[in-house]
Amino acid sequence: MTNTYQQIHPAKSLYERPKADCLSPPESCRVGYVLKRYPRYSETFIVNEILAHERARLEIEIFALRPPNDTHFQDAISRVRANVTYLPCDGVKAADFWKTIEDTSRKLPGLFLSLDAAVGAEAVEVFQAVMLASQAHSRGLTHLHAHFATSATTVARLAARFAKLPYSFTAHAKDIFHDSVRQSDLETKFADASAIVTVSDFNLDFLQHKFARVAARVERIYNGLDLERFCFRTPDDRSPLIVAVGRLVEKKGFCDLVQACAILKERGLQFSCSIVGTGPLQMELEDQITRLDIKSQVELLGPRPQAEIISLVQEACVLAAPCVIAEDGNRDGLPTVLLEAMALGTPCVSTNVTGIPEIIRNDETGLLVPQRDPASLAEALTKIITSSQLSVRLATSARKLIETEFDVNHNAALLRRLFARQQVADVLKEVA
Repeated sequence: MTNTYQQIHPAKSLYERPKADCLSPPESCRVGYVLKRYPRYSETFIVNEILAHERARLEIEIFALRPPNDTHFQDAISRVRANVTYLPCDGVKAADFWKTIEDTSRKLPGLFLSLDAAVGAEAVEVFQAVMLASQAHSRGLTHLHAHFATSATTVARLAARFAKLPYSFTAHAKDIFHDSVRQSDLETKFADASAIVTVSDFNLDFLQHKFARVAARVERIYNGLDLERFCFRTPDDRSPLIVAVGRLVEKKGFCDLVQACAILKERGLQFSCSIVGTGPLQMELEDQITRLDIKSQVELLGPRPQAEIISLVQEACVLAAPCVIAEDGNRDGLPTVLLEAMALGTPCVSTNVTGIPEIIRNDETGLLVPQRDPASLAEALTKIITSSQLSVRLATSARKLIETEFDVNHNAALLRRLFARQQVADVLKEVA
């Protein structure tokens, strides 16, 4: 993909940022990233991580279980150098399934004996795992890492077993909180993984409480940003624009934001609100906007490339992320858009759910309100829109926190340590 979008100028740090530990990986370290779909418009955090690894000269191969189904892609995708392999997912016949296993068993002795690890998995996942194991062996991969503890981790776990490789995974939100999550399945993945990562302290506490027997090894590594691409600008002179970014789904809480905008209109506040994203609630939100007679104030912009989102967020006087816990248990972990807005100097209003209070510290790095409370949301938005002094104070503290805790080069280095640690352990095991 050609990058036709505007270049983002490097950011100047407000603070002496802790030096990012770029930990050069061992030359023999080659990691396969296993993803459900690649690329995905909403998963910029995965692209940020891969790009950080590549800057540190880690060799990456990407394996996707499904082709992309988005209509728009972020410009950062064009900078990823890693080869992408799409594992077969449709139309696999039984004869092909068994022939593939037979052929692969010649290069991976013991494959048939390892198939007991696939009990309970979908046939297509087993097939993809066999294909991935074969590719990992042929390409000399030393480690597999999956994002999200669902099908991608299922395939990575089985492929690692078949190819006799270590694997790790990062657990995010829906993959651990949704009602459909099977506890026994997660316990198996925890037990077999060489390392388990999650993206917030809230997630870490949840997993270690619910899966106490097998989750003691879970480590928290925050998602990160390439801060050179997010230029801080003080928010002391901005138009009264509220911006929100995310998929139009229940957990984002955009229905509450629209209701809060109706309250702001009733109060006579001058403002506009732009919501960026697409999703199944689009028609419902459009109907709500029409019903509340706020079409002149609130606009649904649809999906936008990241460069355009950065520009829009930095023009706004406030970013709203009124996240909620959905009826099915789905929820956000730590929305990347909050990190981006905080890096750019845009004050944020969000809710006190999941890991959000780890970054939005009320009246310090942003404002927090209860979930599903449009009146409180409207009050917080009003405070920021009407107080330049508050905006500057919150934005300055927020940028400091992002530089300290969310530099992707530093955080990706922590992940590479996990990869390298297992490789060293395997070498010591062989020597012993």
